[in-house]
Amino acid sequence: MKPGWTRSIRVAYAEVMLEIFLKTLPFFALIGLGYQACRSGFFTAEAAAYLTKFVFYFALSAMLFRFAANLSLREIFDWWFVAAYLWGCFTVYLIATGVALIRKRGIQEAAFEAQCAVIGNAGFLGVPMLIVLLGPDAAGPVLMVLALDLIVFSSLIVILITGSRDGRMSLGILKTVGLGLVKNPMIVSMSLGLAWSGTGWAVPVPVNEFLAILGAAATPGALFAIGASLADKSAERLSVAGWLTFCKLVLHPAAVAFAALVLFPVETFSAAVMIAAASLPVAGNVFILAQHYGVAPQRVSASILVSTALSIVTVSVVVAWVANMAGITPGG
Repeated sequence: MKPGWTRSIRVAYAEVMLEIFLKTLPFFALIGLGYQACRSGFFTAEAAAYLTKFVFYFALSAMLFRFAANLSLREIFDWWFVAAYLWGCFTVYLIATGVALIRKRGIQEAAFEAQCAVIGNAGFLGVPMLIVLLGPDAAGPVLMVLALDLIVFSSLIVILITGSRDGRMSLGILKTVGLGLVKNPMIVSMSLGLAWSGTGWAVPVPVNEFLAILGAAATPGALFAIGASLADKSAERLSVAGWLTFCKLVLHPAAVAFAALVLFPVETFSAAVMIAAASLPVAGNVFILAQHYGVAPQRVSASILVSTALSIVTVSVVVAWVANMAGITPGG
């Protein structure tokens, strides 16, 4: 390839990456606004908790139900997609677990470090942002990633923590996992939406408009809530947080990309969305669980803070790459 052509390709890619960065900037600006509002004391921690509850139980649930009700299970579920995503996740999960055990951390701490390495903020950040950046067709793959994270890994962490404390597996653990899934509004809203879609009936216009109005609050509300939740996070133990951030922002999308593009025959567009979803920063619900079980909450907190800050750049790079790979016009 001639040097002039190489330079032209680099310039064109840099322009695409800048365009993506400018499109992602408003999303992260909303996170920053929530962070500053809580950090300054203008928005109290109690107010942030209620905003999060509103988004989680109402706005985001309405958005997810509406997306799922307009999709069929066939459009969302694909065995190769599931295999590729889980292969990439478990590869990084095992690496993070192995490093934690080498550092002589216990099973419980290793489980939470592994959780930080593979669980991205697909619900509050991925659903609103990636559907805008990659188009409405991204809804199906993003919902699939979200469902796998919630069903597989949220269950796995409960099993590992509870099992290590009890010293054995029991029906009580499975009951706890089952109740957790049934009570999760994101799982419930997606399941109800797909069930409605399976009937073949169109969502009645007034109901659809109600869901659209309520769901529209999910994007700004969720992003503001992410920022508000970061305001009380500390950046202690930066060496471990830096390692877990590297796992989440670099190793995880790289492993998922290898699985989706090389090992398994995943359709290109779906692979692009899956890789972009894997590039998201550590999810806030990992901290909630860490705090609930009393296992390494400061370490998880620092990982969320550092990964979210750095993802402003890394997510833009990954989305620019996958958009170019799949021929997607970002935000178009």
